[in-house]
Amino acid sequence: MTQSSLPRHAVVTGGAHNIGLGIARRLQEDGWRVFVLDIQEPEDATLRADAQLVDLSDPVATTAALEHVLKNGPVTCLINNVGIVKPAPFDAVELSDFDRIMHLNLRPSILAAKLLVPGMRTAGGGRIVMNTSRVTKGKIDRTLYSASKGAIQSMARTWALELARDGITVNCVAPGPIATSAFWENNPKDAPETRAIVDAVPMGRMGTPEDVAQAVSFFADPRSSFITGQTVFVCGGTAVG
Repeated sequence: MTQSSLPRHAVVTGGAHNIGLGIARRLQEDGWRVFVLDIQEPEDATLRADAQLVDLSDPVATTAALEHVLKNGPVTCLINNVGIVKPAPFDAVELSDFDRIMHLNLRPSILAAKLLVPGMRTAGGGRIVMNTSRVTKGKIDRTLYSASKGAIQSMARTWALELARDGITVNCVAPGPIATSAFWENNPKDAPETRAIVDAVPMGRMGTPEDVAQAVSFFADPRSSFITGQTVFVCGGTAVG
């Protein structure tokens, strides 16, 4: 089966709102049948019919949701997007938060790939895209979040090598700063630190979920079959220099 004839089924974890929603909408526009996995119902009504309401930190529930999706046929595009932030300066980091963050930000990526890659192999190829973060370059108050995103980004390069012979590409998009409710929850608008983040963007504006979705769409495209193991920073230039 050629790359252009792969089944057009995509899974987006955490696709109910913010960046995940932007990605899910864009893939839908690109002709994918999109299955959103999220603890909340998608804000976009066009995504609700195929959505699975699931706590992705629960491996049993996540497995059941993915197996339900697979009843519709193989999934050849996996977008590992779900994630939470627990901002804390170094001295206030709680080890009790480690499992919570890793079990949501990292473990679902592994679980989903383990379940979906066999179908990609049978279909003749596929796409895996990880939503990481500019925080992998370093950011204060992000010990556990950066640890989880750095692990995902490193893991993606390993998968890119291991899955290349199967026609499966594995790439990352690393957003930041993107104007979403999640950003403002973790970066108070009136805080000088937040103002400094916004003012430092070379492009002179905050990013949007659609900006991130553009990069995901590129990696998911059948014509991007020779690009793997890469990370694109969707950050308005903040990762430069």
